[in-house]
Amino acid sequence: QVQIVESGGGLVHPGGSLNLSCVASGMGSDDIIYSMAWYRQPPGKQREWVARITNSDLTSSADSVKGRFTISRDSARKTVHLQMDNLKPEDTAVYYCKVELREPPTYFLNTYWGQGTQVTVSS
Repeated sequence: QVQIVESGGGLVHPGGSLNLSCVASGMGSDDIIYSMAWYRQPPGKQREWVARITNSDLTSSADSVKGRFTISRDSARKTVHLQMDNLKPEDTAVYYCKVELREPPTYFLNTYWGQGTQVTVSS
């Protein structure tokens, strides 16, 4: 059973940094991770996309975080990181990890989500 677990959230002052991690486990030996991505849901708002990295190491990120957030992955450990620098109060949100997986026999894309980790940026 596929499990997605995020970690690294917390309380930080404006201008500070945090590094979020997401680990995917429970996959079969023939499963293929197609992409890993971060989303966030600010209080009272809808979930929004933050950044994504593919199995070819192609990265993309939302305009609101460009130049401040960096997504990277460790394919061997099935882990994706989100380095967040120069954090602002508007970055406060629950951050979720999404994994797109190709699984046999069809190898269609299946999507898995973690439970989220809270990031609070406040003075």
